[in-house]
Amino acid sequence: MKKNTNNKRRRVIEQGSKVVLLLCALVSITAVIAITLYIVNQGVPFFSEVSFTEFMFSLDWSPSADIPKYGIASFILASFEVVLIAIILAIPVGLSTAIFLSEFAKGKLSKIVRNTIELLAGIPSIIYGLFGIAIVVPAVRNTFGGNGYSLLSASIILAIMILPTIINISEVSIRTVPDALRHASIAMGATKWQTIYKVVVPAAVKGIVTSIILALGRAIGETTAVLLVGGNAAVFAKYPTDMGRTLTMNIITDMSYAEGTHLSALFATAMLLFIFILLLNFIVVYISNKSKVGAGE
Repeated sequence: MKKNTNNKRRRVIEQGSKVVLLLCALVSITAVIAITLYIVNQGVPFFSEVSFTEFMFSLDWSPSADIPKYGIASFILASFEVVLIAIILAIPVGLSTAIFLSEFAKGKLSKIVRNTIELLAGIPSIIYGLFGIAIVVPAVRNTFGGNGYSLLSASIILAIMILPTIINISEVSIRTVPDALRHASIAMGATKWQTIYKVVVPAAVKGIVTSIILALGRAIGETTAVLLVGGNAAVFAKYPTDMGRTLTMNIITDMSYAEGTHLSALFATAMLLFIFILLLNFIVVYISNKSKVGAGE
């Protein structure tokens, strides 16, 4: 009798746990749907007043002018420029660090490096921005001229911020490469380095690519740090050393006073950012699914 009571209690607890977990999952799904609907509802009406072509391809952003203009092409170009430079700077450092941690680092050294990377991931954006003002901006000013507040400064800060994403995911991917591949390569006469860059890295390339794509999403959505060091000038930046404004910088700069069509334009910009992030997530899912199929799962 007691055993039956315990079994019944266990089943009730299990069913209750499933319901709680399901509710948590539904809350997450509901939040995403609500955010999507709100942004779309606020942003879509903008295109009844301003054409999509003008919005996407015009360089003129002057919402306070007598004849307002809402072109975000310069912000799109600045965003891609900042993210591209950040990725170019971060990939060599991040991938090299991941290889070091997975193939060479042992004992206390490994622990120190990992703790440092975890610390980088936990530092607030505002601290990165202040670091950029104190260190990066003067370095760019002294090296390239200008006042130092530029897209290049923003790219350097972003490169540092996305390192933990690239390092952690790449390291896990490299560690999952079967040791049999390493042993076979060495048995064929390859050196340690030849095994790493000709066998291990190619075998882990899908995970590495995933880490880069996730880092791209992190970089595209960053606001505070790039706002502090990027110059926040609503003009077309011809060179990386020029001041500029990204999509996220434009939203946070104008949101405090925008109204009417101007406010709708900011939500339309948010829609564009949301689409970029969704595309990156779909790419990650596609790569992940393709990797599973390739592994025979």
